[in-house]
Amino acid sequence: MCVLLLTGCAAFGSVDTAPVKAEPFDGEGYLRMSELYDEAADLEAAAAGFEVQHNYDTRLSVPTYVTKVDDVWFIVDCYHNRIIYSDTMGKPLDQWNIMCSEVTYPHTLASDGKVYLMDDTENSRVLIFEKSGDKFIKTQVFYEIGIRPHFSAYDEISDTFYVWSSESGELYCFRHTADSTRMYLTDIRNVEQLSNIYVRSFTIIGDEIFFVSGVSAAGVKPQILVCDLETLSVKRTYDVPDSMAGMVQIMPIDGYYYVTVSTDITGNQDFATIVRTKSLDGLIKGKYEDIYARYFVGGGTPYNISRVDDTYYLTEHRLTDHQIWSFKVNGDNITDVNTVY
Repeated sequence: MCVLLLTGCAAFGSVDTAPVKAEPFDGEGYLRMSELYDEAADLEAAAAGFEVQHNYDTRLSVPTYVTKVDDVWFIVDCYHNRIIYSDTMGKPLDQWNIMCSEVTYPHTLASDGKVYLMDDTENSRVLIFEKSGDKFIKTQVFYEIGIRPHFSAYDEISDTFYVWSSESGELYCFRHTADSTRMYLTDIRNVEQLSNIYVRSFTIIGDEIFFVSGVSAAGVKPQILVCDLETLSVKRTYDVPDSMAGMVQIMPIDGYYYVTVSTDITGNQDFATIVRTKSLDGLIKGKYEDIYARYFVGGGTPYNISRVDDTYYLTEHRLTDHQIWSFKVNGDNITDVNTVY
């Protein structure tokens, strides 16, 4: 299973003690239930009448995320408005199956092994799927999830699915009880400073959540914000250069922060790159290494990095021959760099 939400990363000095595991959710005190659940409550019956759709494209169109849950691989094929899955990474794309094609520009997929949550970005929805045999059945829908929900992840320590509304500064929290797969919206947390700024993602490290810098029509000074996960109160900020304002993701890997950048402060993708630094305050000081052109050809727009087992996967767009990369990291060394698709 993809390890995206990292806990207890002592190498970065951001967590003094291990966060306390959340109490089991008892189904009380929630803000909202999902819709459609009763229509697919009998999962086996729903699956019996469901025909698996095969992917019919031989190329991806702006892939944004790769993950693996149990033995199944998933690719979020954003501009094809679908999520596809396969038992093998690297298999020809027209041999993959379609998990969902009811979304418009989805960006990520999160799972705890029981339910699968995806952000339906342009429709400001969240869809919930469950697996029956080799089929994925939509069982729940949450409407009115902020403005363009853009990044979703499950954190095992807090036993919570987090969905980030990319333009309203809101973090939507979802949970289910131990004996049920019914999802509930349990909390909406807000970072006032990020309202009306296009912020693409977050990274959870222990009991803190890191928000990448974003861009706005007002040209707000780009900053990385580090907040308390439970309250979203701002604990630290890091200024970043205008050339890195439109970040996509921050990923801690072997003593470094790897940062993917989509645009500069004006939205120009010619500044797209990947850098790494040992300290986030080193970005504004020029204390970072640009690794994009050195290891990944360069010239495209790198997007999300995810980890599956001992390998990292990078999605990328603007280069049709380089859309998903795999690579490994051992300290300072980046190795085994390959184009998967």
